[in-house]
Amino acid sequence: MLDLNQVSRFLPEIGQHLRDEATAASKRLDRARSLVGEAAADIDRLLALHAAWGDRLPFAAATPTEPLDRAHAIAPPHLRHTVIATDGSQISPSHHEIAYCYLINTGRIALHYGQNRHPLLDSLPEAIYKSEDLYLSRQWGISTEEWMGHRRTVSEAIALAELGETQRAESGETADEPRTLALTDGSLIYWFLDNLPSEARDRVLPPILDAWDTLADARVPLVGYLSASRSGEATHFLRLAELSRDGVIDFDRFEVDDDGDRAQSFRASFEPMRDTSLWGSFLEPGQRSALWKSHNAILKHYGDRHAVYFCYVHVGTEIARIDLPAWVAEDDALREFALGATISQVQKGYGYPVSLAEAHNQAVVRGGDRQRFFALLEQQMIKAGLKNIGTSYKESRKRRSIA
Repeated sequence: MLDLNQVSRFLPEIGQHLRDEATAASKRLDRARSLVGEAAADIDRLLALHAAWGDRLPFAAATPTEPLDRAHAIAPPHLRHTVIATDGSQISPSHHEIAYCYLINTGRIALHYGQNRHPLLDSLPEAIYKSEDLYLSRQWGISTEEWMGHRRTVSEAIALAELGETQRAESGETADEPRTLALTDGSLIYWFLDNLPSEARDRVLPPILDAWDTLADARVPLVGYLSASRSGEATHFLRLAELSRDGVIDFDRFEVDDDGDRAQSFRASFEPMRDTSLWGSFLEPGQRSALWKSHNAILKHYGDRHAVYFCYVHVGTEIARIDLPAWVAEDDALREFALGATISQVQKGYGYPVSLAEAHNQAVVRGGDRQRFFALLEQQMIKAGLKNIGTSYKESRKRRSIA
């Protein structure tokens, strides 16, 4: 049990620290805002610098594909449209349970607007119990629990593609007029793949890209929605203006000089700084920032069709990051419909896309669900003639706590 009387001793120090951080953040924001104007006026030189030196930078810097200092209004979507979404949850494996296995549950949502069609709200469970599946990842030094999360990501993408293909066919929309949006929670850039061995990555990324190909062929735009994004890819591009000297990057300025002068000032002016903090000072509700192209290292495995672009959108309650694959970002009709429908979803969900919230609710596995799953499994094991079935003493004792 947490002793709040003891915790209260730390609160004054935490409050003072947060006040100091807020003051420092305000100074960083002022400097970043001024750099937006400088970068916009010198964009060709900065893009050339990034092209020449970007792969040697110790941070990931995106590049703008539109004027930096211009906000773009987002038009509302057509009244008649459909939004689909998937999200996943799981029952994690445990050696203390009656059987070592895990379950992935993928929630699916299809919401129809301006149409006389019933919504789809369901989930697709998948049980993994065979040894060759449970322990496959051990050969690459990846735990079963971590691999379960990667498999869940694949399941979400495949379910979304199948749903998009089905809904697109049922809607009767034309290829020139997109009316179905595919939403997923989180970034389309799977950073975790960069740390996986190539054999393991090849079990995860290709099926995801195949699913995206299905959506692209059906002209169902895909959007990755990031709430409370911590990314700094766009802001990092502005750092090139301060790091460059005579057409090259001054790498010495990444370190603090002996006198702590300009290098110290440089580090303090940007670290930490989130993109959302910067663009929130420029955008009005219903507006988006310029489009940016990400150059994260893992994207070299995505191919040109699925290169990831992003922009920041003032959705009314926050500045959200919107990720788009190249086939959406470079197609005016797909891009504008996708952005308009995304904002509409946020408004309907009172601050967060209603389809994503409902997909989560369909997917989530609660404590009671976990107990019922293992109870059903126990019954089946008894029917199969297995004996001495039960949880470990540790698990049994935890379930009968006297606290």
